Amino acid sequence: MRLLVFGQTGQVAQDLARRLPKGVTARFLNRTEADLTNPAACATAIRTESLNGCDAVINAAAWTAVDKAETEEAAATVINGDAPTAMAQTCAELGLPFLHISTDYVFNGAGQTPFPVTHPTGPCNAYGRSKLAGELGIRAAGGNHLILRTSWVVSAHGANFVKTMLRLGAARESLNVVADQIGGPTPAADIADALLVAAEAMVGGAKGGTHHFAGTPDTSWADFARTIMARAALPCQINDIPTSAYPTPAIRPLNSRLDCSALQAAFGVARPDWRAGLDLILQELNP
Repeated sequence: MRLLVFGQTGQVAQDLARRLPKGVTARFLNRTEADLTNPAACATAIRTESLNGCDAVINAAAWTAVDKAETEEAAATVINGDAPTAMAQTCAELGLPFLHISTDYVFNGAGQTPFPVTHPTGPCNAYGRSKLAGELGIRAAGGNHLILRTSWVVSAHGANFVKTMLRLGAARESLNVVADQIGGPTPAADIADALLVAAEAMVGGAKGGTHHFAGTPDTSWADFARTIMARAALPCQINDIPTSAYPTPAIRPLNSRLDCSALQAAFGVARPDWRAGLDLILQELNP
């Protein structure tokens, strides 16, 4: 199986590159090779790669600056909405499976139960709206696609919560961390593995659809931070605070829980234990 992957330096793209199984090759496109601010160029890249025997396309690139999207929503929507739509349309024309990473932020974050795939969307911030635009465009393209909604992505590379907590925890005696936002931390390595399983199945004729994938058990940012400190042997104390005490330009959903049962039923991919993933991240950062 030969894959074309949009993205090279992001968390999921880096883990995809490191976790390709035997018999799977991939070409990873960086920003100079495929600029997501130019959707037509992304479509051209797929058509060019299809001539080399590409079997499936994965979009692992995105605008991820949630707060910045509040003042630059149009730019975020081009990258998260228009570009994936152009990719999906081209894949549909060529008969190629298209796999795309989305987010729990397409929901409004209300309630305390995990969101099923079929739950109505209703983003509470610009980033969520930009990602929802991508989902709608991908579905409208009509090809075989997988939209994989995930949450709280972490890894040993890039900017993410684990690395921030390790840096601050090593420098401070205590930290105030939000305790009323609940979700499932998700190691990028597990997302990469899930995409590879789904891609192989879709190349073999399986249908994609919209699915959820997040780590288990669900937890708060504060409890996640406590686990990070404990497993990294850092004495930093974590103090619970409400979201209201940590204002940000973009509204954050209080409920990021995702019902991931459909993905397991369709592709046999179970929710990963993020604590095991965290241990691997810590081992990589401190070998």
